[in-house]
Amino acid sequence: MRVAIAGAGAVGRSIAGELLENGHEVLLIDKAPTAISVERVPMAEWLLADACEITSLDEAALQRCNVVIAATGDDKVNLVVSLLAKTEYGVPRVVARVNNPKNEWLFNEAWGVDVAVSTPRLMSALVEEAVSVGDLVRLLRFSHGDANLVELTLPEESALAGTQVGDVEWPEDTSLVTIIRGTRVMAPSLEDSLEAGDELLFVAAQAREEQLEDLLSARRGSTAG
Repeated sequence: MRVAIAGAGAVGRSIAGELLENGHEVLLIDKAPTAISVERVPMAEWLLADACEITSLDEAALQRCNVVIAATGDDKVNLVVSLLAKTEYGVPRVVARVNNPKNEWLFNEAWGVDVAVSTPRLMSALVEEAVSVGDLVRLLRFSHGDANLVELTLPEESALAGTQVGDVEWPEDTSLVTIIRGTRVMAPSLEDSLEAGDELLFVAAQAREEQLEDLLSARRGSTAG
């Protein structure tokens, strides 16, 4: 897979390193000469250019990329790169870094963004996830379909504890994708039983989040709505 990363700062270089280790082809783009540190990520391709300029993206052959990651520290730049990647070059997957949570509402399909990653929100979500049981925590937002990756730790008193996955009437537009039980990461089957303390990861429509939280947190003896 070929991946272009706009922004060769610490974030961009870190992402590039991970992708290269996984066998992908990576191009780092940055307009600042001081950011071009080939020795830090020697296996990557490097391009000294402004990723907001069509001529630069032509030189980067963006149309050959499977994924573009807008990882600069400037939200305006990340939005422009995302829009150009999607509309001018038809890149299948565009991932954008959100630096200021107040700008999250802009990072959507209209700007060419498939997945928006807000570092401040993700850090706060991970803090919430570590201390909350029974509360739904939003980890990641997907632009297409208005869906989110959410997590909930099943409380001890949940009415669903001991219930098989296939017997649960999940809300529409939700999908249980992973059960984390201790050190195990499980791809759930219909026969798997839910246990108190399980960390459950869902992809869910935002409109269904409250319904999903109510279902999972309902106490034994109460009616799940």
